[in-house]
Amino acid sequence: MRLSFACGDYDRLRPLRDGRVRAEGLELTFLTLGPEEIFHRQVVHHEFDASEMSLGSYVTGLAQGTAPFVAIPIFPSRAFRHSSAYVNAGAGIERPEDLRGKRVGVAEYQLTANVWLRGILEDEHGVRPRDVHWFFGGLDQAGRRLKQMLVLPPEIHLEAISVDDTLSGMLERGELDAIFTPRMPGPFSSGSDRIRRLFPDYRRVEAEYFRRTRIFPIMHTVVIRRDVYERDRWIAQSLVKALTEAKRVCAATIYDTAALAYMLPWMNEEIESVRALMGEDWWPYGLEPNRKTLETFLRYAAAQGIATRPLAVEELFAPETGDTFKI
Repeated sequence: MRLSFACGDYDRLRPLRDGRVRAEGLELTFLTLGPEEIFHRQVVHHEFDASEMSLGSYVTGLAQGTAPFVAIPIFPSRAFRHSSAYVNAGAGIERPEDLRGKRVGVAEYQLTANVWLRGILEDEHGVRPRDVHWFFGGLDQAGRRLKQMLVLPPEIHLEAISVDDTLSGMLERGELDAIFTPRMPGPFSSGSDRIRRLFPDYRRVEAEYFRRTRIFPIMHTVVIRRDVYERDRWIAQSLVKALTEAKRVCAATIYDTAALAYMLPWMNEEIESVRALMGEDWWPYGLEPNRKTLETFLRYAAAQGIATRPLAVEELFAPETGDTFKI
């Protein structure tokens, strides 16, 4: 069966794309695209049989009963998000608690990285979403429009910026005090001295966060269009098996002292450092190894209003993928 599959160019998916791993019964047509394009085309137009999907957008639609997709417990994108908070250098924000009463921009309120960052700020620093005045719009390109309609609690103040402006420009000019964004703002990457990170030593902060919580935040899952899944439910298990094997092949090949797979001089030392902190399988797939992380995200989603009802972890995924045979 031929299946279209839109996803990023990730090392953990590459063995499936280049043929080293095959999905049983499937011939996959890969569309290698950026996350913003994938999510817009899938959420708005349902263009792909299967795709990578923002966990935040998926949870929003699932809670509203408007998600025409079924997810599988595969997580192609994960990232710690303390590094995703940027502040104007003149806004008087020296610590997270200083965000109270400030103007903070987001590309989309339900964007997964923003859900994680808001939840962490409330859990760790007591800064609640209602303590901040939120603005949404394009990061570096004006005119970005929302993929999903949100019904937020009345205490959340969210408004659009001008369709002719950008979050990055407003932050650099001081019209916003901070922005939360997984993608680095253009002026910051160009060396602007008007923008800095809220957590300059973010690696130390993120490592300490993991030591205390054992949470490595999930950003994206994989979804199958519901009509495709309902027609041939075996597709879910076939994709889980293939994507899990692709990740195993990737992990086995990147730790090679004979020849570096990437242009990073101390790649192997980095892998050893990560293993010492996070264990042998630091990027787990499946429901149970990720239960605490998923439960935490769902708690944040409900508290922040992007999920209109509380969701259980088991509701997120095709039921077949939580069960397996034994010999």
